[in-house]
Amino acid sequence: MKSEFKAKLLQHLLAKRDSEKGFTLIELLVVIIIIGILAAIALPSFLNQANKAKQSEARTYVGSLNKGQQAYFTERNRFGSNINVLGVGLNTDTANYTYESKGAPYDATTATNNTATSTGAAEVVALRGYIGRVNLAVVLDSSDITSLAILCEKKAAGTGAPLAADVVFTQAATKDAAIECKNSLEAVGN
Repeated sequence: MKSEFKAKLLQHLLAKRDSEKGFTLIELLVVIIIIGILAAIALPSFLNQANKAKQSEARTYVGSLNKGQQAYFTERNRFGSNINVLGVGLNTDTANYTYESKGAPYDATTATNNTATSTGAAEVVALRGYIGRVNLAVVLDSSDITSLAILCEKKAAGTGAPLAADVVFTQAATKDAAIECKNSLEAVGN
């Protein structure tokens, strides 16, 4: 073989060997560290989304209990004494929550004393509790009786149900009635 051809062949083989380099150990470690950092950032967000999905069950259930109490009052002129009489078809216990709904004793003299409270007590420390309230109110323009409902969520996660005293009903002579979430609660629906 000619020496010029040999030199070109050797150059070609050397260039080919250099182009077939793989990743160095340091490059691989850098990639693994970057993936680890991204996973550490994404994992809490993922876990938070899972808790929000579990909490949506409680929001739905307590909202359904509110609507069940309103329907029960429409049919029987009093609020239901427990979940079973409402006919809403909900379990009282799930993996994450325990539910309860009860009406106050019927008051035939003062409409606004008629109320029902529904709760979703968190059984897991990472979840928030929920409380719903239905209250009869007087419409100022017409003096008709209507029902108002609210759904409140605890501002902080923790087991148990919110306190009924933190859901406040007001009926003034000059303003329309209102139900509000107070203290450690915030309104999330009705």
